[in-house]
Amino acid sequence: MRKEYILYTESVEETVKIGEMLGKLLRPGDVIAMDGDLGAGKTHFTCGIAKALNIDDYITSPTFTIVNEYRGGKYPLFHFDVYRLSDSNELYDIGYDDYAVQEGIIVIEWSEIVEDIFDERCIKIDILRRDEKSETSRIVRILMDERADIIADSVH
Repeated sequence: MRKEYILYTESVEETVKIGEMLGKLLRPGDVIAMDGDLGAGKTHFTCGIAKALNIDDYITSPTFTIVNEYRGGKYPLFHFDVYRLSDSNELYDIGYDDYAVQEGIIVIEWSEIVEDIFDERCIKIDILRRDEKSETSRIVRILMDERADIIADSVH
């Protein structure tokens, strides 16, 4: 059963830290569907996940390559940015199925574009600006199973 968690961050570092906390809870095959405006912190959040997986590579947004692969950590990390795609058919055309069977962790930025591919096990992350005045304050909404209780308990 999925539950909703609402967390607040005041800095890029705190957003990365929540991503790292989530990353420590992930299991092979987990899919993270992430949304948020440009500059909301989606890639910073993914940096935290990579850190938890012991991936030392520099994490960048795959805006123009669609997917970046990171190996050598606890599990492979497949970081998608589907902003430039029209629909889920294009995601399958670039080989999404090949990534899904590799038992790694999949992170998809701009997931609303391909939302029809997700099932109830998908972890949903929304990162929103808290207000227009702050450059770094964010609301992080996590929709996932009870594993996130650990994050919510440690942040509050």
